[in-house]
Amino acid sequence: MTTDPLDRVRAEARKAMAQAYAPYSGFKVGAALLCADHTVVAGCNVESASYPVGICAERSALGAAITRGMREFRAIVIMTDAVEPTAPCGMCRQALAEFAPDLAVISRTSGGREMQWSLAELLPRPFTPSSLPSGAGLNSA
Repeated sequence: MTTDPLDRVRAEARKAMAQAYAPYSGFKVGAALLCADHTVVAGCNVESASYPVGICAERSALGAAITRGMREFRAIVIMTDAVEPTAPCGMCRQALAEFAPDLAVISRTSGGREMQWSLAELLPRPFTPSSLPSGAGLNSA
């Protein structure tokens, strides 16, 4: 019997969704990133009464992975209680594109519905380091 290698990632996204802090929208989201070394790092959405201060689950997982030194990602699983699978918002798409422009994006509902896209499908023309003026960026003084 063969198991899907993403089953562990799905399970971690579901656990993260259970930890989400969404008292205003009631829309709990969990996300789990599959790193290049097969490590799985999860995050959840965290809302704030000052709405712009909140963070999405996808960027929460990305921040946790970056903190652990991970920089290469193969897939992200997003888990919600929505009726239809939900794609990441634009800010999350942009943040993920910095590290994994060809990332597999899998959205799953707690009811078992699932959709998959490539990040390139969801964000066909991302703003990247090469979009910056010559000499700008991380290595400039």
